[in-house]
Amino acid sequence: MPAPVPSSLPLTLLQEVFGYSAFRGEQAAIVDHVCAGGDALVLMPTGGGKSLCYQVPAIARHRQGHGVAIVVSPLIALMHDQVGALEEAGVHAAFLNSSLSSEEAQHVERELMSGRLTLLYAAPERITTPRFLAQLTHLQEKGLLSLFAIDEAHCVSQWGHDFRSEYLALSTLHERFPEVPRIALTATADELTRADIIERLALQDARVFISSFDRPNIRYAIVEKEKPREQLLRFIQDEHEDEAGIVYCQSRKKVEETAAWLTGEGIRALPYHAGLDADLRMRHQDRFLREEGLVMVATIAFGMGIDKPDVRFVAHLDLPKNIEAYYQETGRAGRDGEPADAWMAYGLADVVNQRRMIDESPAGEEFKKIQRGKLDALLALAEATDCRRVRLLAYFDETYCDPQGRPLQQCGFCDNCLHPPATWDGTEAARKLLSCIYRFHQNGGQRFGAGHLIDVLRGKMSDKVAQYGHQHLSTWAIGADLSEAQWRGVLRQLVALGHVFAEGEYSTLALADSARRVLRGEVSIRLRVATQAPKRGKVSRSGGTAAKGAPVDLEPAALARFELLKAWRAEVAREHSLPAYVIFQNVTLAEMARQRPQTLDELGQISGVGAKKLEAYGREILRVLDAS
Repeated sequence: MPAPVPSSLPLTLLQEVFGYSAFRGEQAAIVDHVCAGGDALVLMPTGGGKSLCYQVPAIARHRQGHGVAIVVSPLIALMHDQVGALEEAGVHAAFLNSSLSSEEAQHVERELMSGRLTLLYAAPERITTPRFLAQLTHLQEKGLLSLFAIDEAHCVSQWGHDFRSEYLALSTLHERFPEVPRIALTATADELTRADIIERLALQDARVFISSFDRPNIRYAIVEKEKPREQLLRFIQDEHEDEAGIVYCQSRKKVEETAAWLTGEGIRALPYHAGLDADLRMRHQDRFLREEGLVMVATIAFGMGIDKPDVRFVAHLDLPKNIEAYYQETGRAGRDGEPADAWMAYGLADVVNQRRMIDESPAGEEFKKIQRGKLDALLALAEATDCRRVRLLAYFDETYCDPQGRPLQQCGFCDNCLHPPATWDGTEAARKLLSCIYRFHQNGGQRFGAGHLIDVLRGKMSDKVAQYGHQHLSTWAIGADLSEAQWRGVLRQLVALGHVFAEGEYSTLALADSARRVLRGEVSIRLRVATQAPKRGKVSRSGGTAAKGAPVDLEPAALARFELLKAWRAEVAREHSLPAYVIFQNVTLAEMARQRPQTLDELGQISGVGAKKLEAYGREILRVLDAS
């Protein structure tokens, strides 16, 4: 008969297995609740330690005779790395996916049915097959099914940013195994998505844990598109040379073109999208996880479950669909807690394209309405003149506060806080632009795109102007005082505000109902002054300058030890066919280099050094430190 989990066991396991002295934030409460057999929905930002919230209960319950924990995971790469890390820490874990041969899969199934496994990772489509459900039933009858952990739980929601239909079948776990505790985890879910997760996974009785969404080490910046590739190149060269990063693009073609262009400019970049051969995608992902300083240019097909802690930047060359997607994607930077950047270039075409994709989707009107609202929230973030972090957290119903809990209006770290943008009264300019679109419609009912509109406003003769006789309109040249770039900024912000919309293949412009109030002078419009973001240089919490991959506060002698430890780790990682960070993360190596322990006991006190790793690598690490 399985025994209850002693209250002291989770912390003991955290220290012995993972090498951490204490739980962070809500982790302890979550672990205790799940260890006791309770269901939980956990919202915790990327890098906040979600994996420990189910791994520690899984190990604790296994030790008390409860059997194996089943982890629902959507990606093969994540399964491989998580299992590798657990085995390195001395925990018997495995995965079942298409990368295994039939003989390897049979071996894993024997381990599963014997009860020897502590955790088994598998994709939702495998877990819900009749054969696998029958195996789970057999385990349950033997009392050897301890826990279900459903990672990336937002995938079950139609309102989430990455809906996957195969997640819907996971409701069968509660129906078939009501006594087995379940923990669903995600980094991103607004109130609507949370309610959908609870409904679809039958978690009405689950305890909900919501950690702070703040990622204080990430610096948010959004720049106006001019020449976006060149802007991206300057950003990487000025601030993240030879550092790992992810660049997101909307289309496969743009991914390949951007990766090739960056490579030609001396940046080590690889493309990744669903249209590439599966083996090539896997090789590129494997290189990104195992090599230092690579930039992955990708569609959103890349990223979920990527556990690389030292991604120093995430850049967007195209606007995401909503704030949840933006938050999830930018959250892949700085998982190690060290300073990182979330950078995005944003322009008029982004707004038009995202609105068009919503309008032209086959979804129902209710779904489209909600998606438009989510896009509007992201556009408000992009056009904001106040603190990005305050706005981002407010979207998730969180107030940004100081350590004493007092609300703050500035983080002091995002682009708007570091370089407050100027604003101007754009009411008259807005009325001129809206009037011009109205005159187009009056003059033959025609619609035109942004380029022609701006030509007419600035009084610039073109073949199209002559063809339609628009030089005779009352709005001809009434905006000659503003540059083309300034007018594009006005138009972009009016589209973002919902006063103008674009339709059809050629993105022709039309007035929304709300434009009438602007034209009548009933609404004032304040707009951002178009600026180029200043060169900022690398930053850190302590204000120093970091060597590649190194914490900023290492003295020269400690930095030399750090480099020796990294070289040793690289050799071990190659031998084990694992990413280097699975052996030890940079922050752990840095602490070894800083403290320079002389004995195994001293080494074992460093955060991130568990008992199994101390036994496996301790003497080698002391040898490396002694030789430095």
